[in-house]
Amino acid sequence: MLSNQPQISAPTNPLVRTLLSNDAFRYSSRPRRGGCPHPPGRVRGAGASKARLPGRGRPGLRVQFQLLAFVLLVFVPIFAQSISRENHDWPVYGGALENQHYSPLTQINKSNVKQLQVAWTFDTAESGGLQTSPIEIDGVLFGISPSQKIFAVDAATGTLKWNFDSGVPGTQPDRGLAFWSSADKKDRRIIVGVMNFVYELDAATGQPIATFGDHGRVDLRRDLGRDPATAFIALTSPAVVYKDEFIVGGRLPETLPAVPGDIRAYDVRTGALRWSFHTIPHPREFGYETWPQDAWKNSGAANNWTGMSLDPKTGILYVPTGSASFDFYGEDRVGDDLFANCLLALDAETGKRIWHFQAVKHDLWDRDFPSPPTLVTVRREGKEIAAVAQTSKQGFVYVFDRAQGTPLFPLQSRKYPASDIPGEVTAAEQSLPTKPAPFARQLFTEDMLTTRTPEAHQWAVEEFHKMRSNGQFVPFTLGKDTVVFPGFDGGAEWGGSAYDPDSGVLYVNANDIPWTGTLAKNTGDESSGRGIYQIQCSVCHGDNRTGSPPTFPSLIGVGDRLGRPGIAAVIQKGRGRMNAFPNLAWEEINAVIDYLTSGENKELSPGNPLPPVMPYRFGGYRRLFDPEGYPAVVPPWGTLNAINLNTGEYAWKIPLGEYPELAAKGIKNTGTDNYGGPIVTAGGLLFIGATNYDRKFRAFDKSTGELLWETTLPFSGNATPVTYEVGGRQFIAIAAGGGRDPRSKSGGVYVAFALPK
Repeated sequence: MLSNQPQISAPTNPLVRTLLSNDAFRYSSRPRRGGCPHPPGRVRGAGASKARLPGRGRPGLRVQFQLLAFVLLVFVPIFAQSISRENHDWPVYGGALENQHYSPLTQINKSNVKQLQVAWTFDTAESGGLQTSPIEIDGVLFGISPSQKIFAVDAATGTLKWNFDSGVPGTQPDRGLAFWSSADKKDRRIIVGVMNFVYELDAATGQPIATFGDHGRVDLRRDLGRDPATAFIALTSPAVVYKDEFIVGGRLPETLPAVPGDIRAYDVRTGALRWSFHTIPHPREFGYETWPQDAWKNSGAANNWTGMSLDPKTGILYVPTGSASFDFYGEDRVGDDLFANCLLALDAETGKRIWHFQAVKHDLWDRDFPSPPTLVTVRREGKEIAAVAQTSKQGFVYVFDRAQGTPLFPLQSRKYPASDIPGEVTAAEQSLPTKPAPFARQLFTEDMLTTRTPEAHQWAVEEFHKMRSNGQFVPFTLGKDTVVFPGFDGGAEWGGSAYDPDSGVLYVNANDIPWTGTLAKNTGDESSGRGIYQIQCSVCHGDNRTGSPPTFPSLIGVGDRLGRPGIAAVIQKGRGRMNAFPNLAWEEINAVIDYLTSGENKELSPGNPLPPVMPYRFGGYRRLFDPEGYPAVVPPWGTLNAINLNTGEYAWKIPLGEYPELAAKGIKNTGTDNYGGPIVTAGGLLFIGATNYDRKFRAFDKSTGELLWETTLPFSGNATPVTYEVGGRQFIAIAAGGGRDPRSKSGGVYVAFALPK
């Protein structure tokens, strides 16, 4: 199924050409279906060829046979190394379990990439946006629609083979699928999350496997020690398959209540729970003392929402985790809070911890590890070290020895400011890598304010003087915005990094835009519509309900846009980045709707149970954009970076993306915020979509960063592309859905490119 060999059309050596044209050897060059010659050892009639040779004893036959034997012994092994099998798959999210986003295919390369053209498109006929990186196995591509319907298409033509609709409305991002097959290949299954359920589907038909779980699915709300009826969890990144089990994390709320972010392994055949790793440790478990005594009962998150990587040789699973809920105030979780904000190395067989590194202790800034780690090889003093590279929202790359967790570049610990908020206790120290240098800017200063227009600059100056901007790990305070730079969406994001094993270069795209945040004291009217809004909703939409578009939409006029039933549906089911709120009763939902639509602050009935109430709340995310909707910082606003992990030095760095309307005015190559990651190939290319506003899909020279090819997609390609070979033809495919630019429509189209036939 997998082949690392390049395809050739015919041998170039004259002797080999002459002998292959000889009647005595012609049987081995007969084409089979697909146009490829039979590989050695599988030649039709080879076992009986000697008996069928004509004219035994004729003059010259011995010479002919000796020449044939010479070719078989000398040239055929060389020839065999050059022959491509018909397919080269992309069977795992990230290309392989190591998550390198790398392909050895070379048919599409620097010399011909300009000839790429659309080979096929598959339109899901849905809106809502896509972040899915599909998988391709044996000529079939498996993907997910915006509403989380699962489909299979012919990977060479885009023709639909089957479609599966679970009946569960998908409202969250769904970034990929997993595949498992039995040893005899007779049992082949697609493993995919649809909201809180994991389904297993027959890869050939799309039908649920009836013997798996409860009639084909497992409910992830169970086995977490909390009431499943009020729990929210969604599998936004695909499972990791190891032997006969699959391993999952899940997306959880940023506010309380939230279930714990346990890492769980399930039997791939039955759906039975195999093991759980408690990211909020239970009594007598390692790390329990880094939390208050009963935190394991009440706290939530510290979850893996972004995916994992696996070393198939050692069976070690590498798991990045996010922050604990509530994200921005931690009176109820005083301590370092292991295993939030960690890179965990677990035994995939048992779930036992091997080592861990905590990047942010007692996180107050939502500084999740945002992407699956990449398993790499670092060369030091003539030796090769198996390593793991993890990117961060702050714009750093952490590199560790894969087995022991020893940092391969020094970490520097230093003290940061204490919080002035009552009840909050910040960590005494935080650590950051000394190398490689960060791939996003770290301190927002006045000389970095936008110069796009004099008016925009003056606005930015006035806003800047209202803020605190002191770099990393500055706790939020009351009533004054604190700059977070790079912002809450990175630095790095969920698309992940690509790694070229030939050069040792890691490629990562990044956002480079400041955000701000502040804390506010809760008003004491939590048993009302406004109070519930402040506890559960203001963290994203702000106290003034204006949000921070496009990531967090304004709720001003939401009643006119959605109506009461539409608002209720979003609260109950979630949408996009917004999780559902199954913990809210109908009376609470109606009170929130009254507050949003009319401003009425309706009191709840006495004794009505309330969600956990913190004394302080987050005042809302704010992207520092000028009044015309452009970042209020000088470019670059998004970058693509190539880092040599052997030295820690940058090979190159370029802006990624632009605003078409600014480019038309001569303001080009600004970079934009970007979502979705790159892939790199042995053909010397790096492919990436990701840019929100220009809808471009690009190919760069992986050695220099030179732009070699670009095309415009039907919608922004906020997803990581894939590449594969079917029938000797290499394809590059990407999901184009948009959904992050409020000025543009969203959709759900998969587009595949190839060279002309």
